[in-house]
Amino acid sequence: MHELGTIYYVIDTVEKLMAENDLKEVGSITLQVGEVSGIIPSYLQEFWEYARKKTEHFQQTELKIEELEAVTYCVNCEKTYPTMKYAKICPYCQSGNTYLLTGNEYNIKEIEAM
Repeated sequence: MHELGTIYYVIDTVEKLMAENDLKEVGSITLQVGEVSGIIPSYLQEFWEYARKKTEHFQQTELKIEELEAVTYCVNCEKTYPTMKYAKICPYCQSGNTYLLTGNEYNIKEIEAM
């Protein structure tokens, strides 16, 4: 359950940004979570509800999560395809000479200042 640690990392990061920019409140935080990042969005939401109540600045802050599709690129045929459906083997040319383009991300995309 590394999602709880991840939530505390987000809180720490946003608190530092708040201090640097003299912000008092945050309306929402938007995270981007890749489909194959190993992070479970529903756990993030659950732990957010727990952790935000223990903070000074985030009592009313909403956590928004955007899930990013995992997309793989095939070097041989130069096409992309959905990673979760086909894994490492390209569905077009059956090559294993592929790599992940997107879907492993975990980013703080947006902070809504109030």
